[in-house]
Amino acid sequence: MTSIDLLNRAADNIRILSASMVEKAKSGHPGGAMGGADFINVLFTEFLVYDPQNPTWEGRDRFFLDPGHMSPMLYSTLCLTGKFTLEDLQQFRQWGSVTPGHPERDINRGIENTSGPLGQGHTFAVGAAIAAKFLKHRFGDRMDQTIYAFISDGGIQEEISQGAGRTAGHLGLDNLIMFYDSNGIQLSTKTKEVTEEDVAAKYQAWGWRVITIKGNDASEIRAALTEAKAEKERPTLIIGKTIMGKGALKADGSSFENETETHGQPLSAAGASFEKTIENLGGDPTNPFVIFPEVKELYAKRKAELEEIVAKKHAEKEAWAKQNPELAEKMQKWFSGYTPAIDWAAIEQKPNQATRAASATVLGVLAKQVENMVVSSADLSNSDKTDGFLKHTHSMKKGDFSGAFLQAGVSELTMACLCIGMTLHGGIISACATFFVFSDYMKPAIRLAALMELPVKFIWTHDAFRVGEDGPTHEPVEQEAQIRLLEKLQNHNGHNSMLVLRPADVTEATVSWKMAMENQTSPTGLIFSRQNINDLPAKEDRYAEALQAEKGAYIVEEDANYDIILLASGSEVSTLVDGAKLLKEDGIKTRIVSVPSEGVFRTQSKEYQESVLPKEKKKFGLTAGLPVTLLGLVGDNGKIWGMNSFGFSAPYKVLDEKLGFTPDNVYKQVKEYLK
Repeated sequence: MTSIDLLNRAADNIRILSASMVEKAKSGHPGGAMGGADFINVLFTEFLVYDPQNPTWEGRDRFFLDPGHMSPMLYSTLCLTGKFTLEDLQQFRQWGSVTPGHPERDINRGIENTSGPLGQGHTFAVGAAIAAKFLKHRFGDRMDQTIYAFISDGGIQEEISQGAGRTAGHLGLDNLIMFYDSNGIQLSTKTKEVTEEDVAAKYQAWGWRVITIKGNDASEIRAALTEAKAEKERPTLIIGKTIMGKGALKADGSSFENETETHGQPLSAAGASFEKTIENLGGDPTNPFVIFPEVKELYAKRKAELEEIVAKKHAEKEAWAKQNPELAEKMQKWFSGYTPAIDWAAIEQKPNQATRAASATVLGVLAKQVENMVVSSADLSNSDKTDGFLKHTHSMKKGDFSGAFLQAGVSELTMACLCIGMTLHGGIISACATFFVFSDYMKPAIRLAALMELPVKFIWTHDAFRVGEDGPTHEPVEQEAQIRLLEKLQNHNGHNSMLVLRPADVTEATVSWKMAMENQTSPTGLIFSRQNINDLPAKEDRYAEALQAEKGAYIVEEDANYDIILLASGSEVSTLVDGAKLLKEDGIKTRIVSVPSEGVFRTQSKEYQESVLPKEKKKFGLTAGLPVTLLGLVGDNGKIWGMNSFGFSAPYKVLDEKLGFTPDNVYKQVKEYLK
């Protein structure tokens, strides 16, 4: 067992590197990193199991950092493991650096999640722990992992922590260990000035085991982790009482006690002495970017231990694979992102249904054919129609992860992060559902899913004011315009950062699900109607024609020598079809275009875009959202009929009449425009 003196020396090395990174960058958060160094050091040198040669090994433990501002602590520790160089640390927060201010997911370097908005990181960890339980039920000890999370005072305060804590306790996630870095210091004040809650009692009430220790005492950290690893019923919260900016000194060599100042700025800017602090921690302030020889040896020793541990695990897996070749092949496929071939054309949809009902039909097929798919709903499965999936499986519960449905309760942001965490873990295809108006609760998580390029499926129903009697609180207006901003934004690999699809009828709904399941480079938003929609006209095979939706926009029908293009997404397309009939009676010829995704449409060739929406042609757009939703398609000289107010409480057919979403108003607006 490593001596406490050596562990303290290694933790001080992490403190030196962390403080030096921030000092050199003249930007960052050294205090928390210095306070948390003892825990992360013990974790990485004695407990965390991973394969030094194969960072993507599916059976590894996972470490999720919630407070991304403490990235210097993680980068420094990973430098000691060999995943980052000292030169990388010196480029902290600089252009083109692999060490940005908040860690971005990089599995090869040991970073499991992109962390920044507090609270999300440890909720990802809960999702990963659920995934590990789900997979362990199917593959046994290959998934006998521990998921570790690191959370700070800010993460505890963020509301999402309530959902994460409640869910983990309710499901009895004994494979989850979370360290709470309780230093009592926030960015601008002390924690006691904003809260007096009993965190330990709160987590105990949720069903957690809680251990309170001195968070800078390596022996107490070791004992707490050992105790937590032995827990077989509950998740464990280790409350570590730590010192923000541990080891910092003033210029005269006296203790620096203004801990708040070290939270968000370099030591020198906080009023401490960088030079005296580095000397106090055993380093050389003229050359602080150094790994002490004995620390290098400690981490090399752990690397050798890990190689032995994982060699044994790999041998066990190989023996298991020989005895269970079909299971082994399945496991390999699940972690490779494989999705079984679905005969999408064979899915039978009832005509003229709501697209949420069409989604339920598809989910019923996926439940039978995609064994590693997990679907969640925010207490709305019978309304968002994810019950189409649930009918073929059952909900997960404590001690039983044989089901593939997660009842998330009324907690949309938590649910989104849990599904992101499952996807981060790997081996799982996750989807979650709620009403579209409540996507507002989920936007911070959707943004991080887009940033991490995770193929989570977001299912949103009740897509417009046609929610009806529920009134404006439940009627989305601006939501589509907001969410479609992400399909106009590119991720780091040059793909659209999100795929957003609003299908125009039941067959387009099938195609939209096809696109979602095939999308491996970004999250997908599927926006479905509450009310029934008339099927779009078909010349022959409606499915074959609807497959054109894979290009983002396509011609539904047109007259020869048409006068105007009518375009929309979702249920408004069928309204345009009926409006076009009235226009035709008046001698006005039309082309009707369905645009389920402008983002996809803009990735098509210029020739295709021009063939569908020629620049010289007049265009009229119809949207149940803000007019700006269609502005990029209609152009400055076109006309858009959309919503310029919140909705109202009334039956949806009355709202269609009152708000002008009728064939008669399409006729009227186009006639006025053409004048």
